[in-house]
Amino acid sequence: MSGIVVFAAIAAVGVLLASFALAIPARAQSEDDLDGIGPSGGRVVPQTIRERVNQPFQVLADRSSQRRRLNGGLTLGEHLVRANLKLRPSEFVMIQFGFLIAGAFISLLRFGFGPQFVFTGVFAYLLPMRFVRYRQRQRLKALNRQLPDTLSLLSNALKAGLSLPQAMETTGRNTVAPIADELGRVIREMNIGNSTERALSNMVRRTGSEDLDLIVTAITIQASVGGNLARVLDSISHTIRQRVQIKGQISAMTAQARASGWVITLLPVIVATILYFTTPTYFRPMFQDRLGIALLFMAGISVAVGNMFIRRIVNFRV
Repeated sequence: MSGIVVFAAIAAVGVLLASFALAIPARAQSEDDLDGIGPSGGRVVPQTIRERVNQPFQVLADRSSQRRRLNGGLTLGEHLVRANLKLRPSEFVMIQFGFLIAGAFISLLRFGFGPQFVFTGVFAYLLPMRFVRYRQRQRLKALNRQLPDTLSLLSNALKAGLSLPQAMETTGRNTVAPIADELGRVIREMNIGNSTERALSNMVRRTGSEDLDLIVTAITIQASVGGNLARVLDSISHTIRQRVQIKGQISAMTAQARASGWVITLLPVIVATILYFTTPTYFRPMFQDRLGIALLFMAGISVAVGNMFIRRIVNFRV
């Protein structure tokens, strides 16, 4: 058993070092030629320990963001901004690797080198991104709840004779996060030279709110064809307020069904996990015997299908 543990530890360290080696960019010159020489021939400040540790993770984050951008999705930095997490992409990748190593190490100590070692490591690696997704949903819900009152303030400011940038700045000072943070960022982008339409489009991309996209579309059309923007914003505010009210009513009426769906889905998984960790010998036949594996496979399919049907029943698009 000790030999297997040592071999697994060496393999894990080798995989980690290989990841670092692939992440560090190749150098055109040797260290002796580049030591202390800047681009213009002057001396440069040596890198700190934090920068050296951060470098391979930064390269991995850049490659991941580039791949996501080519696929038409959000980059890792945009995901962090949408979740309102004050982290660099490289720091987030470092956290993911930390969870991976911690989960794999705990599984190695508890179960030894086996399939659990891989599954636990992958599951731990995915946990930080699940937390980011959760923060994104919570922030989006908070922002959508603020939109009707924000539109009312914006409309009143326009009726008082303020321009659109002045109205957004005034509204941002009289609201709270997250809408206040987004309006403040829009004002800062406009102050450094971005157009109003570009700054508002960037806000929509950061937040991912469909209601906010409707508002920005109305403002863009009004800027092109003219019209009473205050009246348009009042109309959109009334529509969004009704949508929020209807969503709240639907959520209240389907709360019991959604809770039942999650309990039915998670209860078998939680019970199986507790049995597996507390009494491995009792639950081990389910993974070693063919009949046990077949039963687990059928149970997983049944739980997934049942959860899908419940989610389709209780989810309504308003």
